Amino acid sequence: MLWLALNVRLPSLEELREQIEALGAWAPLAFIGLYAVVALTPIPVTIMAVTAGLLFGLGLGTLLSMIGVVLGCFGAYWLARALGRDTVLKVLGSHARMIEDRLEGGGFYAVCTLRLVPGIPYWPVNYGSGALGIRAREYLLATAISALPGQVSLIAIGSFLATPDVLHGAAVVLSWIVVLVLTVLSYRRWRAASVTSEPADGRSDT
Repeated sequence: MLWLALNVRLPSLEELREQIEALGAWAPLAFIGLYAVVALTPIPVTIMAVTAGLLFGLGLGTLLSMIGVVLGCFGAYWLARALGRDTVLKVLGSHARMIEDRLEGGGFYAVCTLRLVPGIPYWPVNYGSGALGIRAREYLLATAISALPGQVSLIAIGSFLATPDVLHGAAVVLSWIVVLVLTVLSYRRWRAASVTSEPADGRSDT
């Protein structure tokens, strides 16, 4: 990372815009495809979401990002189903215990909570959901709903960096408030569902 910082010059916003414009009508499709590939890997999707705001603005950036991230996440889910539980848990490494504890026997709200909590990468949730038997419909719905506020909050940052005015600043603040509120609500619903699924007398089988 130090070598990269000292030796690799990142393109400026204007250069990035010129490169995107050079692709013409293919630019949005190229971005969606790249985003989907990134969502399959441990590379943080944060990078792509902020870039979407920088290059396409809040509205179009949100649309392209959501298509790309949902395609990538769903692809990772089915890849994990094909690889199997044991293989995926090995691949998850240090994330395996946390993902297994949160998603084992979980469903819609478990996926939502992990999607919304800041600091938890997308890729362990993607692969863990497939490996631990989260139903495809629940996973897809939870991903589409819970990824939206987080994506908007990051895209708003990118759009604010490109156009630092009051409107884009307000979008950043409001989107992060929504993320925090939804995280708390989703966590409470998930915890309530976990409690009701335990034995009535509160004791385990052992």
